Amino acid sequence: MENKAENKMATMSVQKLMLSMGIPMILSMMLQAVYNIVDSAFVSNIPGVGEAALNALTLAFPVQMLMVAISIGTGVGANALLSKSLGQGDTKKASMTAGNAVFLATVIYIVFLLFGFFGVKAYIHSQSQNEIIIDMATEYLKICCILSFGIVYFSIFEKVLQATGRSLYSTIAQVAGAVVNIVLDPILIYGWLGLPEMGVKGAALATVIGQCVSFLCALIFHIRFNKEIKNKPEYFRPSMRIIGGIYTIGLPAIIAQALMSFMTYFLNIIFVRIGENVVTAYGLYYKIQQFILFAAFGLRDAITPIISFNYGMRSKERVRDGIKYGMIDTLVIMLAGFLLLEIFAVPLSSMFGLAGETESLCISAIRMISISYIFAGANVAFQGIFQALDSGLESLIISVCRQFLFVLPVAWVLTNIVIHGFPYKGIIWITFPVAELLSVVVALLFMRRVNKRKIAIL
Repeated sequence: MENKAENKMATMSVQKLMLSMGIPMILSMMLQAVYNIVDSAFVSNIPGVGEAALNALTLAFPVQMLMVAISIGTGVGANALLSKSLGQGDTKKASMTAGNAVFLATVIYIVFLLFGFFGVKAYIHSQSQNEIIIDMATEYLKICCILSFGIVYFSIFEKVLQATGRSLYSTIAQVAGAVVNIVLDPILIYGWLGLPEMGVKGAALATVIGQCVSFLCALIFHIRFNKEIKNKPEYFRPSMRIIGGIYTIGLPAIIAQALMSFMTYFLNIIFVRIGENVVTAYGLYYKIQQFILFAAFGLRDAITPIISFNYGMRSKERVRDGIKYGMIDTLVIMLAGFLLLEIFAVPLSSMFGLAGETESLCISAIRMISISYIFAGANVAFQGIFQALDSGLESLIISVCRQFLFVLPVAWVLTNIVIHGFPYKGIIWITFPVAELLSVVVALLFMRRVNKRKIAIL
């Protein structure tokens, strides 16, 4: 058994620990961003129905995002509670946390399994009247829901591996699944290697097979390397105390993930009042910026268990080091991302074959919204810090501020300014720097209070 004194979470230099855990997570998240773009590219090139197929995946996207939000949010809560328990030397509670997280994953899967059988068609019908798109979207989403156990269980075991400081293995598992997915996409979609051409059904099967590969890898790594976590049957028995602890931390993470979908949906409604090309430009920018923000999300997933473990160990110095180095590393990443996008805004936009005003709007979006990255990085880091310090409500409020409260009203006002004659449509992109700046002010006020109430008394 690996005791607390031997655990690298307790002994390794925090600066070195942040890099050793953070770099694999960052690379993993950036690979996920690449996969999202490649997957859409394959689907959009299905002969004859590429555009309809892409629309079908768009209709399915909110449910997939909700599935991921609930699964990852549950994993985040288990991650922080498990890390804290190990920091306190309470291996029994840590094992119960892991076991209850698996139980919750089973419940989540059953819910989406039932939705896959009974709810998908009605859900798709609520968004479209095009029978071709409805049929493809229903077929795609049914497969993703009925076989969703891969992504649901992987989300749990990924966070358990991260909580014990073994983020390299969670990254290997995610990379393995992503590679399988990318390789299978053209084979199953287009019917290569003698297989039948399956279109969007092939895309769905490639997705769930990749997710199952990731889950199986993560499960094997958990059983083999997480020796401090015991997998006795009694630890899988649901405990309301443990489940409550998981969701006290995890619920804000679930809401934060779900808010991304709602924000994009409402911004599309607001921006389309100016023109379809504004929505197109924002959608393409959103794919490009994933490379930068996903890197910050990856580092946040390292910040949370490091601080949580040492908070449980009641090490004030290491908690403060975790906050300091987590924030510094995040800001370095975001500064590099800002410079990268400012320099390569034009060639990045040209990759999507844009022209005229749409291309101009995309370039202006890249250059203006990237100004917000420093503030956005700080907000993402603060969310991880608050989750680690049992301050889930503060983390939730920051999510609501930066993805809803400060975004939509500003976007609405700036859109109305353009509609009433302002000559430069790109002014709407100021929405994002304003929202992130206001949110970071709120985060700093919360950090001052959390420091006084939780860190200073350690």
